[in-house]
Amino acid sequence: MKKFFARCIAIGAAIACVAGLVGCGGKERLMMGTGGTAGTYYAYGGVLAQYMTNYAGVKVTAVSTDASKANIESIHDGDYQLGFTQSDVMQYGWDGSKAFESEGAMQDFRVLGALYPETVQLITMDDSIKDVSQLKGKSVSIGAPGSGVYFNALDVLDAAGLSVDDIKPQYQSFEDSKEALKDGKIDAAFIVAGAPTTAITELATTNGVSLIPISGDFRDKILEADPYYTALTIPAGTYPKQDEDIETITVKAVMIVDKNLSEDLVYKMTAAIFDHKDDIAAENAKGELLSLEEATEGIQLPFHVGAARYYEENGITVESEK
Repeated sequence: MKKFFARCIAIGAAIACVAGLVGCGGKERLMMGTGGTAGTYYAYGGVLAQYMTNYAGVKVTAVSTDASKANIESIHDGDYQLGFTQSDVMQYGWDGSKAFESEGAMQDFRVLGALYPETVQLITMDDSIKDVSQLKGKSVSIGAPGSGVYFNALDVLDAAGLSVDDIKPQYQSFEDSKEALKDGKIDAAFIVAGAPTTAITELATTNGVSLIPISGDFRDKILEADPYYTALTIPAGTYPKQDEDIETITVKAVMIVDKNLSEDLVYKMTAAIFDHKDDIAAENAKGELLSLEEATEGIQLPFHVGAARYYEENGITVESEK
C-alpha cells in the first residue's frame, strides 16, 4: 500500500511538471511568445528569458511565434504568460480595432515595459524605386494579413495615396521576403523590426539592398494621422554599403505579461531586465537601447502593478491596473 501511494505521488508530481504549473526544480514555468526565427524578437527574447530565469526565480521559455497579434491572443487564451508586441498592435488588441476587429478587444495583458524602437524599413533591390509612390503596380511584401507589419504597410501606402489594390501584395515573412527579393520575385518589402535586422543585413551583405526613406512632409502626414508612430533615423553604416542616414518612422517593441501574474513576480522580472541591461547589451545589441525612459514614455495602456512598483522605486510613475 505504501508503494502504491508513493507511486501516486510521483505520478502526480510528473503531471504537474508536464502541465507547466511548477518546474520540476521548484520554479514557476512561464512561456514567452517572440516572433519568427529571422526576426529580432526571437533572438532577443531568448536572451531576456535567460535573465529572467537566472534572476527572477522563474523558468521562462522563449518560443517562436507569429509575433505581435499571436502573442496577445496566446496570453488571452492562457497559453503564454508574456510576450513581445508592437505598441500599435497592442493598442489594436486593447481597443478591438484593425487587426482585432473580428475577434474583439483583448485586455488580459498588462505592460511590463517598452524595450526598443521597432523601425519601419522599406527595402528594395530596384534602383528605380526611390520613394513610396513608386510602389504603384509593383510586387510588394506587406507581411502576414492582420499582422503589425501589414497595418504599418497600409498606413505608409495610404499616406502616399495608395491602397493594396494599387500594388501586387505579397504576404510574406521577413525570411521569405529576403529570399523573394534575392530571386527577383518581388520588387520591395516592408520589414518592421529593430535595426539592424538579420534578414536585411544578410541581403545587404550578399546582394546589396536600398532602404526607401519615409521623410519630410510625407512622414509628417503619417505622424499626424497615427500618433503611435514617432520619427527615427537609421544611421549610416547600420547596414553594409549604407552610406547615408535614412529617415523613417517607428513604433515600440513592448514586453507584455498576463495581468494575473503576481506583483512580486513581475517586479522581479522587470528588475531582471533593467538591473542587468549592460550584461544583456553584451549578448544582444538591442540591450544597448534599454532604458527606464524608453520603457515608459509614450505608453498609453496600463502597466502591471509589479512593473509599476519597480519604476516607482526608480523615480518614474506610470499608470497601472490589476
